Amino acid sequence: MRVRAVFDDDYREDEPVYVISRAAELAGMHPQTLRQYDRLGLVSPRRARGRGRRYSQRDIQRLVKISELSAEEGINLAGIRRILDLEEYVRALEEKVELLHAQVNPGSRIFTAGREGDVVKMRGFSLREARLAAQRAAARAAHRAAERRHVRREIEYRVTRVTPLQITAHREDSPDHPRD
Repeated sequence: MRVRAVFDDDYREDEPVYVISRAAELAGMHPQTLRQYDRLGLVSPRRARGRGRRYSQRDIQRLVKISELSAEEGINLAGIRRILDLEEYVRALEEKVELLHAQVNPGSRIFTAGREGDVVKMRGFSLREARLAAQRAAARAAHRAAERRHVRREIEYRVTRVTPLQITAHREDSPDHPRD
């Protein structure tokens, strides 16, 4: 069973906005599980002033991935930690390779939008390489947007499947129920 998180608003991916109860709901887990993962170092949410945990969208995506690796693949938590650490290491190496490639192969001056929306000068990229990088970035953004739409539909489907609780009440002084 795959769980996908549907995020509330358009917050930045790293912005810590979700309290533990909402993060647990979005990730399809119990809040105590999130506390345990924090103690084990699998997910490290930021802390609010009162020391309360605040989770970002990236944290919740990581929680969903942990859940999938554990439930579907049968990997223990130590193995999951190793997998996540290696993925992070690969991402860092890919960024370093891009920077080194830019230094070795200086090209024309090309600018792009950074992660925070600022203008970033891309040194060392040829026009062709810059276009490829832009296409890859657009494809990643489209993929993330499609995943969010899929998750939203999944949650909406689950919510509509829930049977509403019916509550009935009666007055004690009604003719059907005489007083003692």
